[in-house]
Amino acid sequence: MTYAKAFFDLQLRFAERVADLSGLPLVQTVLAYTNLYIRLGLGRDFDPARPGWREYVAGLQSAGDRGDWTYRCYLRRLPVPDSPAVVATFGCFAYAWLGDDRIRLHFRNTEPDGRAPLGVERRGQRRADLAALFEHARRNTRQPRSVVGASWLYNLEAYRRLFPPAYLATAHVIHGRFQHMPLWGQFLDRRGELKEPGARRLLERLGRQTSLDNLDECFPLQVLRLEAPVREFYDFYGVRPGAA
Repeated sequence: MTYAKAFFDLQLRFAERVADLSGLPLVQTVLAYTNLYIRLGLGRDFDPARPGWREYVAGLQSAGDRGDWTYRCYLRRLPVPDSPAVVATFGCFAYAWLGDDRIRLHFRNTEPDGRAPLGVERRGQRRADLAALFEHARRNTRQPRSVVGASWLYNLEAYRRLFPPAYLATAHVIHGRFQHMPLWGQFLDRRGELKEPGARRLLERLGRQTSLDNLDECFPLQVLRLEAPVREFYDFYGVRPGAA
């Protein structure tokens, strides 16, 4: 999926306001308070010395239109992987290892016909995706002990209903995720276009800020982190105990 230019413009406006509030240079707030480093295909180390980033910020500082420069850099670097080190993908879900004994769930809209991936009519298919994912994890010679998730999506009932109650019960807000899509993804629709109502709420709240205190609360939806034993998922999706 190619994201709309308005999505990048929103992040730049956020970084500009953070620079105004903090006195930090714009290039520093773009690095620390947006998802642009990852979106430009530069990885997840956020190293300001990386040549690709130095090229981008040099152009950003001299650009007449920062949004246009940023979007041209993004298009030039496509495609950009959304999730690191994915082990396997099943429909809209994938998983990756997080340390030695945990797996991290990832979600991406892979519906080919424009249907809402979390619509009620797709609930069965999403559950089937997850059942296949955990069947695969159960057969892996490297056995996970627990499952981790972190996303704004866990605020939505359409997403929550796909998961075990014991997992949902662990949900808690985590702050400071400004560099990552689990926070910024709430402003994109399934076609990669900007969700205008949410973006307006972000900018309205941001405009009332007088400092960086509680900056996370400018976002309509917070990132929720969850973790539960993998056996809860095996039981919930009916993965057979003898599948390994």
